[in-house]
Amino acid sequence: MAQDNTAITVVLSEELDLVEPCMATRSNIGRVILQNISETLTELDVRGDKGLMPRLADSWEDKGDGTWQFKLHPGVTFSDGTTLDAADVKHSFDRVFSDQLTCESARYFADTALSFNIVDDTTIDITAVPAQPILPLLMSLVTIVPSETPMEFVRDPIGTGPYVMTEWTAGQQIVLDRREDYWGAQPEVSKATYLFRSEPAVRAGMVAAGEADIAPQITAEVADNTATDFSYLNSETVYLRVDGQDAPTSDIRIRQALNAAIDREAFIGTVLPTGTELAVAMVPPTTLGWNPDVAVPAYDPELAKKLIAEAQADGVDTSLPIEVVARTENFPNVTEVAEALVQMFNEVGFTATLRMVEVAEHEQYYSKPYPESEGTRLVLAQHDNSRGDPAFSMFFKYDSEGTQSGVNDPKVDDLIARASAATGDERAALWSELFAYVHDEIVADVLLFHMVGLSRVSERLDFTPTIATNQQLQLSEIGFK
Repeated sequence: MAQDNTAITVVLSEELDLVEPCMATRSNIGRVILQNISETLTELDVRGDKGLMPRLADSWEDKGDGTWQFKLHPGVTFSDGTTLDAADVKHSFDRVFSDQLTCESARYFADTALSFNIVDDTTIDITAVPAQPILPLLMSLVTIVPSETPMEFVRDPIGTGPYVMTEWTAGQQIVLDRREDYWGAQPEVSKATYLFRSEPAVRAGMVAAGEADIAPQITAEVADNTATDFSYLNSETVYLRVDGQDAPTSDIRIRQALNAAIDREAFIGTVLPTGTELAVAMVPPTTLGWNPDVAVPAYDPELAKKLIAEAQADGVDTSLPIEVVARTENFPNVTEVAEALVQMFNEVGFTATLRMVEVAEHEQYYSKPYPESEGTRLVLAQHDNSRGDPAFSMFFKYDSEGTQSGVNDPKVDDLIARASAATGDERAALWSELFAYVHDEIVADVLLFHMVGLSRVSERLDFTPTIATNQQLQLSEIGFK
């Protein structure tokens, strides 16, 4: 497939099951539509030091009592020709929180009630209860759709972005074409075709052969060309979500044993790239409130066996099955990682098995309500937080009401609520306390790795991947040499 002029081809590791704007914070969807088709009110600068930048909102102001006022950029149009106004913003959030949809971005607001007051066509007040000091940052997670968008998932997303989807052939390709009537600066890329290939070597080979221009998520084994291959911290954390309500993992000694059974160092430089860091929190070390005193659990299989024996002596049925559920193509070598984890669990006496599933089936186990099981399931997952604040992770991962939480602990709920409402040093201190409590005191999960990303980029492009590349691939950031 020859590349012509300013058209590019991107080859991704997994197909899209949805092209719905309110699901754009899910990485495989975000890489295609976030800031390309669908835009947000604000945007976080991950390439420089500008911090939070205007996107559809030109400015925002704290009016007090939990209310922020946003001023929209005038004259912005959607790809259907209609003009963006404050009613579109309100409708976008109505969809996110509708009981007729299960939108990915809703999880970031699960402990916060929002209300909206349309002041005029380009001015909207948003009030958060409890007050959210980082509400403008949270606005970088919700894509804005026209108020005519139905309360159901759409297959033809309409947005204000510089591109419009002109083709979606399920299982084969998605095509975006540049809008000539885009309200902002015209990007250099005129057309982007997205293909899907599960094998990293195939994706890397397509770029080398000129059949594609960008291949995210290749493996260290095939990243052998310094002219085209980029390595970068990608803000993803890999972990095993443990359900603390199910036996045998309802016993803390079993959760401690799971952690002690894993030789984390053995993965790095073998099935995971050199540079991968061991994790002690759901967020990377650059995040507010990072606690340097929390230590990685030592690899100690004898301790794991001892803890299992103690639990068994106290009546815990340690023979109950433990099923590890992992998502194919979630990250390079995910199958090898999952297989090794299961082997390590069985070596200390657990009855563990592995099930590899596609993304849609994985979601059934990853988000509530969780299916019933005999024994327990450990969900292997990858979580992205590149926005610098734990608020984007801790509620839905650990609060008793969190959609992807396996925890039900009043102290955790209280710390999350107080940290989310705090500012400055107090906010950092409360998050830090929560990191230590979750990891050391209740052993909520099995934290594994902060990941390094590897992508191959054609030499004809002027583009450097960033910490955000695993979540979005903004075409307007791509130029040509």
